[in-house]
Amino acid sequence: MGYTCTFAADGASLTLTSPERERTVNLVGLRREAGRRAREDWPMLVSEHLAHAVSGEPFDACNLTPIRPLLRTRVHAADDPAFPDPSRIIGRHLSADLIEVLTIGARPVRPEEAFCWPIPPAEALDVAVGNALTDERPTVSRLDLAGTEVSLLTAPSAAAHLRRLTAYMDVPEDGMLAVLPHRGMVAVHPVAGIGVVRAIERLRIFAHREHAGRADGLSPHVYWWRRGKLTRIQADLISHDGQTRLVVAPPPEFARLLARIAGRQ
Repeated sequence: MGYTCTFAADGASLTLTSPERERTVNLVGLRREAGRRAREDWPMLVSEHLAHAVSGEPFDACNLTPIRPLLRTRVHAADDPAFPDPSRIIGRHLSADLIEVLTIGARPVRPEEAFCWPIPPAEALDVAVGNALTDERPTVSRLDLAGTEVSLLTAPSAAAHLRRLTAYMDVPEDGMLAVLPHRGMVAVHPVAGIGVVRAIERLRIFAHREHAGRADGLSPHVYWWRRGKLTRIQADLISHDGQTRLVVAPPPEFARLLARIAGRQ
């Protein structure tokens, strides 16, 4: 790459020098990440780390202090082909099939960067969510889906605002139905009364339509948001003899809730 290289005496950093610039590269996180991986992965790790160090990014991702306000989360499908190796991201499951990925702006943070920081990755994810909740105020609007009213939250980090739903609307004890068709939108409906069964159908059709064909499409499915947990409600649109019907296979806890609601009705 045209740089001369000088290691610090303790091996914690590497100074890259060229006629145009000098850059000190933190190696603490890289060493820790190398310790987690097979030896044959080390050349790739080193190459990526040094390439980013000289890429001209206006920040040093290994230095938490200046980038802390830039941390965000970005929700991806768990099987997103952009992440063929999940161990190369910092993230946590929002549901079984959705992952919150830690980012600097829009680009994912790599483990060897996060491992340089004085806080654990889980705390960094909380910081990122807090940044989104502080800096963004979602637009809240209403939408009628064939007689079922839903609330739309639109914001760059829309999924993060599920954690603060009570600030935007009344949330019943049994939680909310939610769909996340793309990253900038969450649609919700209260789990209150037997009308929730029809709401699952309306939301599933809405999410399928909004998700289809979008580059930032996230999920066409319906979820149950309750006490900070997002659980997928399996609902499939089945076509037969020219008719389309919805077949719902709710998770056991939600099925028991539906039975209680039906009993009260």
